[in-house]
Amino acid sequence: MTDFTFLQTQIIGNVLVVTISREAKLNAMNSLLMQELTACFRSVHDSLDVRAVVLTGKGKAFMAGADIEEYNGLDAGQFFAFQDRGREMYRSIENCAKPVVAAVNGYALGGGFELALACDLIVASTKAKFGLPEVNLGLVPGGGGLQKVSRLFGPYIAKELAMTGRFLTANEGKEWGLVNRVAEPEELLNATMALAQELAQKAPLAVQVLKKLINEGRDASLETAQAYDRAFLANLFRTEDAQEGITAFVEKREARFIGK
Repeated sequence: MTDFTFLQTQIIGNVLVVTISREAKLNAMNSLLMQELTACFRSVHDSLDVRAVVLTGKGKAFMAGADIEEYNGLDAGQFFAFQDRGREMYRSIENCAKPVVAAVNGYALGGGFELALACDLIVASTKAKFGLPEVNLGLVPGGGGLQKVSRLFGPYIAKELAMTGRFLTANEGKEWGLVNRVAEPEELLNATMALAQELAQKAPLAVQVLKKLINEGRDASLETAQAYDRAFLANLFRTEDAQEGITAFVEKREARFIGK
């Protein structure tokens, strides 16, 4: 793995742990951090050694949004270029072939909330806070989070969150279907790793296809999405992993998946 300025990476078994390390700025994203996250997730896309990724932040925040000091004073063109780098970063996670589990240890605000929303699953510390406070700057979310929140919670809750800028707690997020699991701060990484390792044991190609079908199917008609399900199922049936999984089931043993 490439050396990074603002990221720490560690491979544990088949799980890559990526820690955002810009603690003095509450892990706020600047251009370099966005570029590094993009490069990191693109590099792991085709990795045979990594089957799942855990993304977390160092210190008190997962990511406290964009580094406002960086875009203070930018002209409109420069500001939109900054936003485009953010969208590229989110897409690198959304399009990554590996399942990505966010371990939200603290503040996940603005772009940090959008970063968590780009992941596939979220495990949150009881100290986690989620929010879209851009309205307090006279702005709106620009990384796709507003539309995701609207689709997730419905328009009325999305309007309340975005128009007031209020924060969601981890338990509210769990109750509302945003957070998969809640853990005490000292158990957050262990809980997240347990989930990531569970994903890493599954058939890699099937997990990759499931991610794609769910992410893309939610914006398609039900009939179209179901047609994609059947088409990808037919392709998976021809893979070595599928034949191994079926044979292992019949032989009553654990399957040995190789990602082919």
